[in-house]
Amino acid sequence: MTDAIRKLVKYVFGKDPGGEKIRYLIVGAATTLVNYGMFELLHSLVGLGVTFSNVTAISASIVFAYAANKLIVFRRRSGSLRGLALEFFKFVGSRLFTMGLEIGIVELFYRGLGADARIGKVVAQVFVIIANYFISKLIVFEKSGGET
Repeated sequence: MTDAIRKLVKYVFGKDPGGEKIRYLIVGAATTLVNYGMFELLHSLVGLGVTFSNVTAISASIVFAYAANKLIVFRRRSGSLRGLALEFFKFVGSRLFTMGLEIGIVELFYRGLGADARIGKVVAQVFVIIANYFISKLIVFEKSGGET
């Protein structure tokens, strides 16, 4: 590895606060691929309805995103089963909120504007990714007093 690549890897996976944002963008991109890929598979290839395909895709991406954000982005460990359950429910609750936002945007594009649902899906992802970062950072994976 070159020195520049080593520095980049150290920055992204080290303790620098900026690395967290880059990790979030990487995980967010992967989560978006899971979400959009599942939507495309169910809606375009299998032929299921827009809303069913969208809800199923978002649900699959929520489970993926929880594990990836907890372990890779925010690097949180749960001290107890109760703490893990509380964190998971906060995460799912926050994602249900942004799922409503996403469904509303897709429906607006598809039914309200008569546009292709996939365009609405892409537009919605921009808003959802930004909202999810701040909710996860400030509410779901907030640092407790003894956590590093």
